[in-house]
Amino acid sequence: MIPASITGLLAAPLRQLLDFAWTQTRACAFAIALLSGVAVSTLLPDLPVARYDLLVVYGVLLTLVFWARGWESGRDIAVITACHVIGLAFELVKVSLGSWSYPEPGVLKFAGVPLYGGFLYAAVGSYLCRAWHLFDLELVRYRPRATAVVALGIYVNFFSHHWLPDVRWALAGLLLAVTVGTSVRFTVRGVRWRMPLALSFVLIGFFLWVAENLATLVGAWRYPYQQHGWEPVGVEKFGAWALLISVTFVLAAVGRQARQGAGDPSRRPAQARSRRDTSY
Repeated sequence: MIPASITGLLAAPLRQLLDFAWTQTRACAFAIALLSGVAVSTLLPDLPVARYDLLVVYGVLLTLVFWARGWESGRDIAVITACHVIGLAFELVKVSLGSWSYPEPGVLKFAGVPLYGGFLYAAVGSYLCRAWHLFDLELVRYRPRATAVVALGIYVNFFSHHWLPDVRWALAGLLLAVTVGTSVRFTVRGVRWRMPLALSFVLIGFFLWVAENLATLVGAWRYPYQQHGWEPVGVEKFGAWALLISVTFVLAAVGRQARQGAGDPSRRPAQARSRRDTSY
């Protein structure tokens, strides 16, 4: 039998972990709703419109619902829209080069890319914006300009490596260099935790890779090796997402800075810093 004192010691961390997981789930609400819609759409027989077109309408309605309910502010919507546009540009190049495809027909489709494809990137933007609010995020020793420059280089490299040398490993090293000493503080059950920003990129990248496996499983898009049946997404995509999340993060940080009306997005009220701080 486990002594009551040990049970008490284990109960607090368990409650912290469960609350952290629940808050993360709330932050993923848009992504969960979007992927659920994609999954359900594959089961609907004899649709009057193309599935891709229906998903565009569904994505717009989701965005309006989140805004109307106050789950996302006007500035959040601006960040999410920027993610949508950047994501569509990414899709246009990658689909044209055969990296993946959207094989089903659709009216709201340009150069092989359905407009709903941008919502997949918007969902990542939504997650970051909601996580910022729900966890009361604070950036410590964040270098906005240097991080933005490296993130831009990462985004460009995912295009240019088709014609020029792939420098993602060099960019990964630069990203690590500009985020050394940068941490993210967040609140779980009244306790202030701290995590290195680079580690958060790796963790988010991993879960995006898991989400990508689920998305391709329900037919959101297909890689060439999935044309004749689903196969797991290659583990190298985990690293790609860990790098690409920096682009979305920079956009979310800019949106947060504009919301606060300050020059430093890491500036937080003094009372927030008085809470107990725990490091990962």
